[in-house]
Amino acid sequence: MSLEQNPPRRRARGGGAARRAERNAPKFEAAKYIERNIPNFGILNDEALELIEHNAETVLAEIGVNFVDTPGALDLWREAGADVDGERVRIPRGLARELCKTAPSRIVQHARNPERTVEIGGNTLVLAPVYGPPFVRDLEGGRRYATMADFEKFVKLGYMSKYLHHSGGTVCEPTDVPVNKRHLDMLYAHMTLTDKPFMGSVTAPERAVDSVEMSKILFGADFVDRNAVMTSLININSPLTFDPIMVGALDVYARANQACIISPFIVGGAMAPVSVAGTLTQVFAEVLAGVAYSQLVRKGAPVIFGTFVTSIDMNSGAPTFGTPEAAKILYGAGQLARRLGLPFRSGGGLCGSKLPDAQAGYETANTLNAALLGGVNFMLHACGWLEGGLVSSFEKFVMDADQLGALHSIAAGVDLSENGQAMSAIAEVGPGGHYLGCQHTQANFKDAFWRSDVLDYKPFEQWSDEGAPDTVQLANARVKKLLSEYQKPALDPAIDEALQAYVAQKKESMPDAFG
Repeated sequence: MSLEQNPPRRRARGGGAARRAERNAPKFEAAKYIERNIPNFGILNDEALELIEHNAETVLAEIGVNFVDTPGALDLWREAGADVDGERVRIPRGLARELCKTAPSRIVQHARNPERTVEIGGNTLVLAPVYGPPFVRDLEGGRRYATMADFEKFVKLGYMSKYLHHSGGTVCEPTDVPVNKRHLDMLYAHMTLTDKPFMGSVTAPERAVDSVEMSKILFGADFVDRNAVMTSLININSPLTFDPIMVGALDVYARANQACIISPFIVGGAMAPVSVAGTLTQVFAEVLAGVAYSQLVRKGAPVIFGTFVTSIDMNSGAPTFGTPEAAKILYGAGQLARRLGLPFRSGGGLCGSKLPDAQAGYETANTLNAALLGGVNFMLHACGWLEGGLVSSFEKFVMDADQLGALHSIAAGVDLSENGQAMSAIAEVGPGGHYLGCQHTQANFKDAFWRSDVLDYKPFEQWSDEGAPDTVQLANARVKKLLSEYQKPALDPAIDEALQAYVAQKKESMPDAFG
């Protein structure tokens, strides 16, 4: 099926009200997804990459992977020529790579607002927020369990954040809503509170079905069958294990032609070897198996080569972030993904700190920069991640989202146009002068330098007179400003009503379950 960019048709029903709402909707600046004008950094030479690829195929052929309690998946593998022994699947050398060839190298994920549609693959970088934490933190409330109100705030902040291209998925886990029903509220929030692209639910196959059905209401059934409108995270239970929940969700999305991130979840030293080469071997083997399986389900199903890797502190057992080893694995995995011809997911604003402090800043910067240089195409956790992924922080969300602007600037490369060369300025100023008042500076000063919307550049006296705010206080003020300026994007009222009806019907069909 084609993944060409093909905006969904407007619905006739309720069209007048929708058009009026769209005309009156607030306009704010939103950056397009990044298109790199800088080279990718590779840490491995061809010989090293070939060795890792060979070793990964040895793992698949001789050790194999487990598809636990997934009889349908085992049947597909058996028919494809794999050796299936119980739940162990051994994949002959070359089979997985051959199956992966039908996966597209570039994915267009459509947003309900065509201006927010993104492309994932090649030289692009799409930035999405934190995913999964059960706790939230802010300056006033401290650390606490997340609620649906918190979730909606994060979605609004993501919509208002200039440098975020994607609304993400489970930006926090709203624990005040039953487990079996919260995905409906989360999807509805992504579909109505923002018009950026979003992710589907993967916590049970039936919740993936709900995601597809609600997307059909939003975009139209034919459009969804022909185009990717969701990206969803399928984690592999490393080492070398695919569980029925993830495989079930992958089945649903692949059959529906929706994009999936096939992503090993690795803590080095615990779920993979302590060595970089050993971890890359396992990562590549797991991704090969997952991508190949998606193509058994539906040839041409859009998939992303995912890598989430951190190391472990051997004293405490806690995961560590922003480490040199994680960067090396990210760089190497990016090279392997490009050799396989697939979009690449990794990186994020990862840190182990309990607070949005200096540790958080260092670790986050290390990972963000590695992801930019390493050729990541889809970056989950780009902003808001705290405490090893246990906490979504409101202040860190806007701190990180602000710094994503620096990634846009670096990725743009160096302007070598006539204006960029600035020869006229050098000639005008000459020896011993200054450039503050020259014509070139006056023409370019407004956008010559990237500038933070959060960090403080004021003289000491002014900063002190204004209460000497630290970065967390500045970020807290930014959170409040963005939320106060938020206005809901326009949506056809008939579509909104249909979404609400679907959610209500599904909730009424089952009792609450909090376990």
